Amino acid sequence: MKNINLLFLLLVSIFTTAQTNRFFYEYKFIPDSTNKADVKKEMMLLDIDKTGSKYYSHDKFVADSTQKADLEKQLKAGAGSINITKREKSGQVSYNVTKQYPDFTTYYFTRVSTDAYKVKEDKKPEWKILPEKQKIGEYNAQKATTNFGGRTWTAWFTTDLLFQDGPYKFYGLPGLIVKLEDSTGSHSMTLVGNKKVNSSTEKELELPGNVRLIGMGGKDIEVTKDQFRKVWKAYVNDPTKNMREMMMKNGNGTNVSFKVKNPDGREITDPNEVFRDMEKKTKENLKKNNNQIEPDLFK
Repeated sequence: MKNINLLFLLLVSIFTTAQTNRFFYEYKFIPDSTNKADVKKEMMLLDIDKTGSKYYSHDKFVADSTQKADLEKQLKAGAGSINITKREKSGQVSYNVTKQYPDFTTYYFTRVSTDAYKVKEDKKPEWKILPEKQKIGEYNAQKATTNFGGRTWTAWFTTDLLFQDGPYKFYGLPGLIVKLEDSTGSHSMTLVGNKKVNSSTEKELELPGNVRLIGMGGKDIEVTKDQFRKVWKAYVNDPTKNMREMMMKNGNGTNVSFKVKNPDGREITDPNEVFRDMEKKTKENLKKNNNQIEPDLFK
């Protein structure tokens, strides 16, 4: 325990310049357990400062920032309608994870349908540190294992970087995790670079009171893991429920309209047809994304 406390003091001393230490992880994952040849890649960022850390997708961050700037421009111009253009490279990983120092309080942020959720983690990784050592990139690393979230994980950590943190929800080793892989080979994260960046505070997009953007903004609903599982199960059973409820609010002054194009270019405006198409596509997508990084959370 004294060693861990000493490492945390060293960690705090690193941040005297008030900068963020940004670590780049190459994330390889197999979304469909029935198609192991289809391996996806995403560049993930782990930003660490004196208050905590945030793990998130680089492509999603860039896409969201660009979209937010475009929306702010439209709102300032007083546009009668808002046009949202989806970027081609908008990121494959939509969630992010934050940890708050010094107790490493961990939250998982994600969206289910039209709502944003903040899920508090109620367990911490329990590590078994092993004697094996190897070089991971430029760092001397040591092996550790843990069972977490429904998977068995192997981590390699380095005391060359005195951060007791790592990608996703993993932390608590006497050094930064530079490589992490589950026993099935479905999910792996490897440190490929790092740099210091100036600290910045993300500003929320301010929308007029009568405007709500589906999939953007909105207050996070804080839930337990058990509550989130119920939300997820309800979504899987009825993916368009939230959208239909929004349409039913028309009588309360909410005006919602849809304009969707099929792959053949045909425009769909009938809400019932939009919902049928949306439900079909969502269920097809869920079948192809059945290999979650944390299966216990999506039971």
